[in-house]
Order: sequence, then structure tokens, then C-alpha cells
Amino acid sequence: MHYSPFGSTGIRVSQIALGTGMLGTSRTGQIDRSQAEDIVNTYLEAGGNLIDTSDAYLGGESEEMLGQFLLGRRENVVLLTKYTRTTERTAAPARTGNHRKAMLQSIRASLKRLRTDCVDFYFAHADDGVTPVEEIMRGFDDLVRQGKILFGGLSNFSAWRTAQAATLAGAKNWAPLCGLEVEYSLLQRTTEREILPLARDSGLGVLGYSPLATGMLTAKRTTLDPSQASRTGYPTEANVPRTLANLEKVAAEQKSTPANVALAWCMAKGVIPVIGVRDVVQLREILRASALELTNGQLESLDSASAIPLGYPHSVLRTYSGLPKFD
Repeated sequence: MHYSPFGSTGIRVSQIALGTGMLGTSRTGQIDRSQAEDIVNTYLEAGGNLIDTSDAYLGGESEEMLGQFLLGRRENVVLLTKYTRTTERTAAPARTGNHRKAMLQSIRASLKRLRTDCVDFYFAHADDGVTPVEEIMRGFDDLVRQGKILFGGLSNFSAWRTAQAATLAGAKNWAPLCGLEVEYSLLQRTTEREILPLARDSGLGVLGYSPLATGMLTAKRTTLDPSQASRTGYPTEANVPRTLANLEKVAAEQKSTPANVALAWCMAKGVIPVIGVRDVVQLREILRASALELTNGQLESLDSASAIPLGYPHSVLRTYSGLPKFD
């Protein structure tokens, strides 16, 4: 397992993060305590150190399990949790959202479930479209000063809102924004239009959830439900077979699996894939992606097959041949 600093924080994190959205048996979860503990132990023993969770995962059960599993070794783990959605399916209006009340109530509850006095990264889970980013960043700064979190970040926020948050924090000398969590995979590359360039320019770490596109990139499914394509921004169904064909070709060349090639592609783009697994066997297979290095030709092949239109203004600027070109 390789490690690199997360954004500008200086904290060295593993190249693959463990997602815990399926750890638990309440609601829709299918992983019991024994299996969950085996998964966490196997991930840590393999050298992984970045664990991603949220108070919304299985009504807080994911955080509760992690709190128990990490007793005695919490300091070796970089722990990321999130707020905004709460633990309840039908929470009272004042408990949900990005505002300071929700933030403070949520961090108190998360710290209790996680059995720790501080989380390393604390992210707003989604933009509620109402709370000013100034309030979010000021709230993060307060929590940093109180010692409850080390860094604040954003998940599922637009590029312009993220840029506003990072700029305000810098201008007001608040704790800086540390990173982003976005959906990213060979079938979801719309983040390349604005969000990933912003992250690189601002020194933000980036985690990518659904790096296997809900199983599409394991090559177990070859068609995409039209409603899913519309909701996620995946390529049209006509492009999916081409992407999967190139993925399988590269996997054969690497003597690996399509899933691991998809994860290696994600890491090559500077994004930390957040993996979710149901058992230790699946986890061990996926972790082999950490040792996979794709050639430039293979990366170009995958890029070409899964390419999306960048849209305006990128499409227009490419036609201005007199302008200098930058990589």
C-alpha cells in the first residue's frame, strides 16, 4: 500500500479508502458485526489507514461498529465522518442540513458513537442549497479550535460553492478546507469539468465514491438502466459496452480484473477510491489494485473509451488555436 499527503494537510493516507456504508444489519445493511470486524481488520492489516463513514450510514450503526473495532488503535487510523443527513429517516427539520445547529449536534453524537474525542476529517455530506458556505466554514473553524475535528471538507458540492468556501476560509484566516468527496469512475467523469481542476489548483484532497459505478465496472453487468443513467450522468447506454470492452482488454493485458483496473485508473487520476465490500474475500481481491500500474497507452485507451463532452466553455476554448495550450 502506498501513502501520500491528503491535499495540503500533510496527513499521509493510503491510496485506497475503506467505505463503511454497508457495515451493519439495520435498515438495508447486510453485513453483520463479525463480518464487519473482519473487513476492518483485513483492511488495516493490509496497510490501509483511511476509513470513510457517516452518521447517516445505517442509522449510525456504522459509526458505532467502528468505534468498537478501533479501540486501542484509533491513533493509527485517519477517520472521516460526515453530517447533514442525520441518523434518522424522518428527522425533524431543524436537525438536518449544513447549518451550525445540525453540525454541532451531529459531531457530538458521532464522537460518542465512534468512541473518540476527535475525528480527523469532518465533511458536510451534501449541499443543502440553503446554508451559506461562510457559516459552514466558520462552523468547521470553531470545531477545529475546540479540538473536535482536525479538518473540514465537503461532499457533493458544486465547484463554485467549493471555491467560495475555500476562498472565504483563506481570507478570514479560518481553518482551511481540506478536501472533497465526489462520485468518480470511468462511467462518471463529469467531475473532470470543474471540480477536479479546482481541487488540484486549491490543494484539496479528493475521495471518489462509487469508483466501480455500482458494480458496472466489475463487468458483471453490461447494460445500464436508463433511469440510472439520467440520475447519475453516466454515459449513454451505447457508450457503456465500449467502455467495458476497453476495460476488459486492459484487464487481460494486466492479468488482473476489470474492477482492479478501474480502481487503478481512478488512482492514476489523483483520486482516492472509496471501496465498499461485503466480505473479506472481495476486499482482498480489490486491494490488489494498489499494486497495479497502468501504462500510458492503457490509460489513454480507457480515457478515450469513456470520454465525455466537457461542454462550454471548454469546447469553445479548444477552437481558439491562437491561445497557448496547457496540460
